[in-house]
Amino acid sequence: MFNKVLIANRGEIALRIHRACKELGIATVAVHSTADENAMHVRLADESVCVGPPAPKDSYLNIPAIISAAEITGADAIHPGYGFLSENARFAEIVNAHDIVFIGPTAEHIRVMGDKIAAKEAVGRAGIPLVPGSDGAVTNLAEAKQAADAIGYPVLVKAAAGGGGRGMKVAMTAEHLSEALSTAKAEAMAAFGDDSVYLEKYLITPRHIEIQVIADSHGNVAQLGERDCSLQRRHQKVLEEALSPALTPDQREEIGETVRTAVEALGYLGAGTVEFLYENGEFYFIEMNTRLQVEHPITEQVTRIDLVREQISVAAGNPLSFRQEDVSYRGHAIECRINAEHPRTFAPSPGEIRFFHAPGGPGVRFDSAVYTGYRIPPYYDSMIGKLIVFADDRDACIARLRRALSEMAFIGIETTLPLFMDLVDDPEFQKGDYNIHWLENWLAGKD
Repeated sequence: MFNKVLIANRGEIALRIHRACKELGIATVAVHSTADENAMHVRLADESVCVGPPAPKDSYLNIPAIISAAEITGADAIHPGYGFLSENARFAEIVNAHDIVFIGPTAEHIRVMGDKIAAKEAVGRAGIPLVPGSDGAVTNLAEAKQAADAIGYPVLVKAAAGGGGRGMKVAMTAEHLSEALSTAKAEAMAAFGDDSVYLEKYLITPRHIEIQVIADSHGNVAQLGERDCSLQRRHQKVLEEALSPALTPDQREEIGETVRTAVEALGYLGAGTVEFLYENGEFYFIEMNTRLQVEHPITEQVTRIDLVREQISVAAGNPLSFRQEDVSYRGHAIECRINAEHPRTFAPSPGEIRFFHAPGGPGVRFDSAVYTGYRIPPYYDSMIGKLIVFADDRDACIARLRRALSEMAFIGIETTLPLFMDLVDDPEFQKGDYNIHWLENWLAGKD
């Protein structure tokens, strides 16, 4: 096992990694910007190193500073968390070149899965079902028209190097294709420095289903069931559930085994998530995230498996602590992403938390790094915590979520708590009857 792990992240995920390390007897190093000098993970870590000013490019994305911090503190591994450098293949290569272990998959797998066209080709060969789409990138309108005619409208133009909804445009008919293509290419170039795009069939009312996997270096691969991440705003997940209310046990077993077999064939190492659109009983691959997901806690709740501990352990060369036949599911879990935002306009709300009270009681977990007196900086993502609730079944879980939301309190900042308090009382949500467009339509109806 490692002696010391540097945590190359901030906020709740940095604290989550720190806690897992301490339970494994591993010393921790927190890196931080000048804006985060009073952050909770910095206060609790065994050592801390300032890696730059507030802007992420100068601190949390500053590879030379992070490598220097690891070397001067003697860290033998780096955990990137999610976001920032977690899916940067070059960073993984640099870490390994300095004889430090990157807690994550190989740089090769990060690179392949980071290119959506290459990822589709790789997982398609491994047997994962794909969304009907173009054969690679399209470079001009003529190629796009030819591909769209073969796929059938509507089509989605997507950035090959994209993420977070950037570089994605829908063409409902042939008349819309030219504008969608040019806009998607421009957005892709601005966001990712790469204007490569491809086409996929645009599904009308799909759900977003993802399968959690983890693999070690001894040939063991396990899938830990699915999460339903269909409640989204602007392609950003807002609330997630495990397991999905839309799948039957047979469907769960079939898609889970398909993914497990494919990931095994890919020779993957570490934690990862294979994401699908699901419509009319069919699964269509979207992408594979080669990192820990924000929503990993709900999988931990229903499987009773600590994903972060397993992630650290397999990176150290140990086998998984369980086999696929040991995996079983218990109850239901829901996660709400609590953001420091206005609950209707979603305008960011940085500032000092003058008072904070976390919910508690049976089946309630709040993963967060905030505290009374903490000042939320304006430079980073607005998520300040994740409320995770667990119960024996979905109805009981929703009731527990309602109770936990009513206990949580923030003074000094706006949060999205009121949004979730309204959402849990909606009959369609209570029935689990929603798709990836449902939340935005629901929010529009509130205006």
